[in-house]
Amino acid sequence: MRKAVMRAPLSIIIPTLNAEAGLPETLASLTEGLRAGIIREVVVSDGGSTDGTLRVADAAGAVVVTGAPGRGGQLRRGVTASGGDWLLVLHADTVLEPGWCDVVQEAMAQARAGYGTLRFRADGFAPRFVAGWANLRSRVLGLPYGDQGLLVSRAAYGAAGGYPDIPLMEDVALARALRGQLSPLGFIAQTGAERYLQGGWVRRGWRNLVTLVRYLLGADPEVLAQAYRRR
Repeated sequence: MRKAVMRAPLSIIIPTLNAEAGLPETLASLTEGLRAGIIREVVVSDGGSTDGTLRVADAAGAVVVTGAPGRGGQLRRGVTASGGDWLLVLHADTVLEPGWCDVVQEAMAQARAGYGTLRFRADGFAPRFVAGWANLRSRVLGLPYGDQGLLVSRAAYGAAGGYPDIPLMEDVALARALRGQLSPLGFIAQTGAERYLQGGWVRRGWRNLVTLVRYLLGADPEVLAQAYRRR
């Protein structure tokens, strides 16, 4: 009698758009999960990259899904293309610090959904302050952003309706649907600071806060995305 083959439980979902520069380091940080045998596949959901993003993903052995740009839609397509009982959603410039695999394994064993602790790959007070606010917002309001990493079971994801196909605030929308089910897990998610360095820590941080408040008050994500890009 043939023995049943146990499939790895975790699918990694990464939305990309011209992410050639940061994606290799993100993928490299997943190595310990591959060695531990918990990763079923890495799905790169691309929104039309014109650089070498798809070449990097293919060389790493990732499953590549392509479609229209827009992180909500990309994430939704990526999850659909995956097969794991658990999902770990990462941004293309988010690097997991060593030790994340043990944390995620324990969380899955306990059926706990949650998110990582945000750190920026930048020095100084401003990066620490902005990351500190993000981590506080996540704990108090239950609203982690995508750059913190999100671990959730496929069953809970489906029951919450999944990622909405919207261009902005897709992570907040899902977090609200999962309200009460998410907790800080303790793994460290190091995220690139390029956009803050270009736009200014205070200016970009304020813009993100205003965008969040407007969304929570009912503003159309399409309108918010247009305003976000103009600024």
